[in-house]
Amino acid sequence: MKSLVGSPGTVSGLLLRLGQCLFAAASIGVMVSSSGFSNYTAFCYLIASMGLQVLWSMGLACLDVYALRIKRDLHNPVLVSLFVVGDWVTATLSLAAACSSAGVTILFARDVRFCSRGLDLSCSRYQISISCAFVTWALIAKSSLVMFWLLASV
Repeated sequence: MKSLVGSPGTVSGLLLRLGQCLFAAASIGVMVSSSGFSNYTAFCYLIASMGLQVLWSMGLACLDVYALRIKRDLHNPVLVSLFVVGDWVTATLSLAAACSSAGVTILFARDVRFCSRGLDLSCSRYQISISCAFVTWALIAKSSLVMFWLLASV
């Protein structure tokens, strides 16, 4: 079971972490470039959650690079336990932030017709940012499952 795709200390694990970091940073960048995002708590929560995701993913990506460079196995039970807890916490926060932001965007677009009245041109940017957040969550969910399987096999 130690040869799972996305496990820590492997090239696939590094690519998974870099993908998480890239999409979380894209979500932050697109949301920050839209006007008036700071007026809505759900969007601020999305920024905070994706910021935490960038820090967590970048830290683990650096650890993967280090492990690949010195050819070290990161399947230590203590390390894998830490990865499991961190991944599950960030996955839960990312999903909650993406869902709450998507709910606000749907409210704007469909219920109050805020986007169609031309009052705010940032609705498409909100949607792009939220899409990046959901992709980030999908990648962290994959990583969470891999870590959980590794913990069970260690």
